[in-house]
Amino acid sequence: MIIGIGTDIIEINRIERAIQRTNTFIERSFTYDEIAYFKLKGFKGNVIAGNFAAKEAISKAIGTGFRGFGLKDIEILRNELGKPVVNLSDKIYNLLETKEFKMHVSISHSKENAIAYAVMEAI
Repeated sequence: MIIGIGTDIIEINRIERAIQRTNTFIERSFTYDEIAYFKLKGFKGNVIAGNFAAKEAISKAIGTGFRGFGLKDIEILRNELGKPVVNLSDKIYNLLETKEFKMHVSISHSKENAIAYAVMEAI
């Protein structure tokens, strides 16, 4: 059963400008492992924007937005095939009524935009 869905779209150049303007944007928004992934991908704006959009989409699927937790409480990594994998902090689990769920996320981008779609599924 689907508990929640969320989607987000963001302009890639908006994220690139935030990175240029604010030295700490990446460190404040992403986990150590996410940053290591970005490094492997050459810190491309579309990759970073995709992860950012995924975090927003997941917060919407949870149903709270970013109330009671922050961006780094949601971690988006990739499995060996490149599929996005979601890790949530204990802070998020403590806010939720149900602890038994899977979070699915899909990320895509064009030249200008990155989009993510998240589905929270009861198990």
